[in-house]
Amino acid sequence: MQPLRFKSNSGSGRLITFCGLDGCGKTTLIKRLQAHLEAQDEEIILTKQPTKAVRQSEIFRTYMDCEDHESFDYLSLSLLAASDRVQHTRKLIVPLLEQGNTVISDRYFYSCLANLRARGYKDAQWIYEISEYIIKPDLAFFLDIDVETAVQRTRSRPEERERYIDIPLQYALREEYLQIARLNDGIVIPSDQSEEETFQKILEAFDGH
Repeated sequence: MQPLRFKSNSGSGRLITFCGLDGCGKTTLIKRLQAHLEAQDEEIILTKQPTKAVRQSEIFRTYMDCEDHESFDYLSLSLLAASDRVQHTRKLIVPLLEQGNTVISDRYFYSCLANLRARGYKDAQWIYEISEYIIKPDLAFFLDIDVETAVQRTRSRPEERERYIDIPLQYALREEYLQIARLNDGIVIPSDQSEEETFQKILEAFDGH
């Protein structure tokens, strides 16, 4: 694995990203951080990757919801997601940063690399070339949690109780996220404790940057 070759943020705003397994607490902690910063009169814009254009596509839903993926090649989904992130960065995130906003993204380009490698495409070089069009976050949080707890949390949501989850993939993804964080100035935050304890660790890391 190589470090991602991101572009520097030349805007006056800040980009904060959260990545991790489903069930790691991203949504809850993003909302906590949003409320904390808005209480300090910061203008916060929340966004999410990939965008709905990809999330609602047949190929994405097949990989997320079904065990049978024979109809599609994962590489094609990865390329689709990567192009979506380029569009999202250049047409949404960059203008917001240039306007001085603080942007918080639920998932980021790191997830594209993690999924690609976790599914066996460890020698793909194109993803590093595409990263040159992506802005490097000012703060990149990686929420780390054991797979069993993450799956339990996901299953506790009524709408996801019966959702297909590729358990071996979750183990591979966790390892990839940790490696990506180490190589790309990521901040790893254990999220297997209480919400309050985890949020305090995020604030400590946030105040230290």
